[in-house]
Amino acid sequence: MTFVLENLRLWDLVAIVRQNQAFYEEFVQFLSAHGYANVRAFVRETTDSKAVRVLEAYLTSQSKAKLHDGLGRPYSDTVAKWYFLAWILRDAPAQRLGPLLHSVEGQTLDKKKAALLNQLRKFIGPLFPEAAKWEWPVLSEVMLARLEGSRRALKGTLFESLVRDALRNLFAAQRVELEVGKKETRINDETYDVQVTKGSKTVLLPVKTRETMGGGHANLFTRDIYKSISVARDNGYECIPIIIAESWGGDLKSLGCTHYVYIKANPNQTADVETALNEALRRLLPFWKSFAGGKT
Repeated sequence: MTFVLENLRLWDLVAIVRQNQAFYEEFVQFLSAHGYANVRAFVRETTDSKAVRVLEAYLTSQSKAKLHDGLGRPYSDTVAKWYFLAWILRDAPAQRLGPLLHSVEGQTLDKKKAALLNQLRKFIGPLFPEAAKWEWPVLSEVMLARLEGSRRALKGTLFESLVRDALRNLFAAQRVELEVGKKETRINDETYDVQVTKGSKTVLLPVKTRETMGGGHANLFTRDIYKSISVARDNGYECIPIIIAESWGGDLKSLGCTHYVYIKANPNQTADVETALNEALRRLLPFWKSFAGGKT
């Protein structure tokens, strides 16, 4: 596989943001129906009770447009409205605002969200008094940043699922009696994305992906791989790391693993990665059969 010069992640995200413009435009129409000329006019509302009523009405309304996540998948309508309002108010709905909801008064979750968002509206409005800060060109950049941040976690989950599905399909086709875990497991402070078990024995498969080629984070990426292997080994587990990176400077032999998977590809090339992953896991079939038979 050759290096990919184009920023495929940005290409995908820009396309998703363009899809999400319809959700913003529907919100503007909603505000217009409630007497506001634009988003800025609502943000500058001086009456708390009116702003809260509008927020609650929006949260409980039904949308025709869809809001998509960093992988292009539509959110449910309830999640979409909560995330969208938090984003345009320059905040993080899951990481920061979600935990705060427990301390907000309200008879229903939507009432709590409306109250919290109103407090945020009053704080953030004066920080961005310019009309342009509440129009689509600027808000699309805010959305792009939010989607980029969440996409990394979503991509990790995607590849974990690809590995699980590939292993299950391989074991079923080859009649190898092994179980593939349905969720990640934690040992000490390390997380292992995929586990393959036979009775009381387990093989751990940490899935590590990286798009970029250089920088300080490249060293952290390498250390993360070595630490996963070391913790697994120290706790008596066989470890098969799966590394998906367009350029990785680590020494495969120094991993100290009898088996590993290294796919030299940009993780954004999902189709190519999936094909290479299936082939690599199939090449480990002798090991899987041995493990299933009680030998490693």
